[in-house]
Amino acid sequence: MNRVYISIGSNQETVRHVRSALDALYERFGDLIISSVYESEAVGFDGENFLNLVVGLDTDEPLASLADWLKAVEDNNGRQRNVARYSSRTLDLDILTYGDKVGQPEGVELPRREILKNAFVLKPLAEIAPEELHPTEQRSYGALWNDYSRDQRLWAIPFEWRGGVISPRR
Repeated sequence: MNRVYISIGSNQETVRHVRSALDALYERFGDLIISSVYESEAVGFDGENFLNLVVGLDTDEPLASLADWLKAVEDNNGRQRNVARYSSRTLDLDILTYGDKVGQPEGVELPRREILKNAFVLKPLAEIAPEELHPTEQRSYGALWNDYSRDQRLWAIPFEWRGGVISPRR
């Protein structure tokens, strides 16, 4: 069984798309570890604010199969693939880590570079896995977040899913 962390982001019909992603992940994998939901400004382009969070789950599903399934979930939520990389999107689902795999196994970059680059990935990951070690940095996500120094604003927002409050975490 592999522990997998997946980032979820949306800046179009955000609540609907984040809930849709959580529903799809829950229906396929069962219990999820879910961070608070954070609102953040768009990075790399002018656009509406994003909602971002990180989900942890355990699976034996092959990496390539998981990556393909996540793309299908994005597509089912109206994701447009013929637009600039830095642009608005209905749903973005990225595999951050897959067990202890590193490099480009099955064409998936692991660990994903955005973990160290973007507050909207590192902060929610550090929230749900503060003691786990980054596979190549060999430092905990909590320590990496404590040392994070880039100027990216984000803030936890109230968020409910399936009748319960998931954000902010208590």
